[in-house]
Amino acid sequence: MLEWIARGLRRGRVTTRYPRSPERPFDGFRGRVEVRESALGEPAMEAICPTGAIEVDREECVRLDRGCCILCGACVDAFPEHFAFAQGDDAYETAARTRGGLVVGDVETNREEPVREALGRQVRALRRSIHIRHLDAGSDGAEEWEIQSLTNPHHDIQRLGLYFTASPRHADVLLVTGGVTAPMREALLRAWEVMPEPKALLAVGTDACSGGLAAAEGWVAGGVDQVLPVDVYVPGSPPAPIAILHGLLLAVGLIAEGGER
Repeated sequence: MLEWIARGLRRGRVTTRYPRSPERPFDGFRGRVEVRESALGEPAMEAICPTGAIEVDREECVRLDRGCCILCGACVDAFPEHFAFAQGDDAYETAARTRGGLVVGDVETNREEPVREALGRQVRALRRSIHIRHLDAGSDGAEEWEIQSLTNPHHDIQRLGLYFTASPRHADVLLVTGGVTAPMREALLRAWEVMPEPKALLAVGTDACSGGLAAAEGWVAGGVDQVLPVDVYVPGSPPAPIAILHGLLLAVGLIAEGGER
């Protein structure tokens, strides 16, 4: 016990203060790709992306679909004047409440409406006790490592009133990873059906957002929204724990899209 007390005094607070204060990424962090405003595209950009996340139109305008991006960095390495990895205070905040909100570059303002209102009005009634059911619908396992980190001493999501539960009947949020494989389709539908209202659904990871690499081969449905309406998308392959936490807070209305607390 004395050893743990001494270690705590030496190291001080280790738990992140996010979302009360921003979480700065480490140097070289690959959280999301940005399209530079002055970029004019060329066909070679489309060819270099393994998931078809990059589109160049006839006017040479560049669009990047973060929902398909696997963060391989091929575009950043080949075209650094057009693409870059975000490194600011909001680098972890990648989640969006609509699928169109994941498309960046030369695009019109997203006019899509969210699927449902967030749980925001219910948070007070739930007394900061939001329960999350995680369902792997066909993940490669990468997202699961990041989700597991949410309960460690650094992230400690329980401090925010967020808890994982083993039963969808006790859950307020269904967190889905992986593109939906045929054997998991019925399990996903059943889990959502038995959850009480109000409820929200998160698609976590590129595979859950769009199907990722597996979608091109026809192994998965193409993303969770091909089976159920999604409330919040968290792109990344895999997304960092803080990015997943950002998506959860967005889903339950504890923060607003754009970073407002």
